[in-house]
Amino acid sequence: MPVPHRSDPADAPVGTIPADGHAPVPLVNIANVLTVLRIVLVPVFLVALFVDSGHDTTWRIVAAAVFAAAAVTDRFDGQLARKHGLVTDFGKLADPIADKALIGAALIGLSALGDLTWWVTGLIAARELGITALRFFVLRHGVIPASRGGKLKTLVQSAAIFLYLLPLPSSWEPYLLALIWVAVALTLITGADYVVQAIRLRRRPRHGEAQVAAPEGSTGGGSTGAGDPATRDDDVAQR
Repeated sequence: MPVPHRSDPADAPVGTIPADGHAPVPLVNIANVLTVLRIVLVPVFLVALFVDSGHDTTWRIVAAAVFAAAAVTDRFDGQLARKHGLVTDFGKLADPIADKALIGAALIGLSALGDLTWWVTGLIAARELGITALRFFVLRHGVIPASRGGKLKTLVQSAAIFLYLLPLPSSWEPYLLALIWVAVALTLITGADYVVQAIRLRRRPRHGEAQVAAPEGSTGGGSTGAGDPATRDDDVAQR
């Protein structure tokens, strides 16, 4: 009787993660396409922002609309990835990079136009670049997923930037300043949280080490958990 063929996770394209332990997740999927689209929209946003030295009302609204469209993709790509089992290593790494590219470009653009003080841009940019470098530094130990606090930080940053992009009257300035202060506070708090996650990740025993440390009395036929696809990667739960 012929044996049904089962997809080997090793045959998956580079950067993919088996969604159910058997079928490979395609690298090109709707979630990753949205992530790449967000990156592509960054230069489009900058062009619209700097038309007429950034003082054209119509183009500032266009820039705000492009920024909002790019930011919305961040909401959907992660949801689609988790809901439909489209989680990939590429997505988990590219998603926060796309966020930082969009936020960073907007902050630098606003500061270059004199609409936002440079110290706010510098502080947020330093944190974002530092956390991105930290993710790559601990990559061989595991992937640090986006936390809820990090997502809230991105949401507040995006809201503040969107309002700064709009040609609002000067009476809005106190509210904009308060919102950007909240964004800065969340940026620093979540940055510290990611550092703690990275330290824990580096200290966590690797799966091979956990197997060696199994009790001597355990039977050879039982599951060790470390080799169980359901528990092999705790970080796959989030993109």
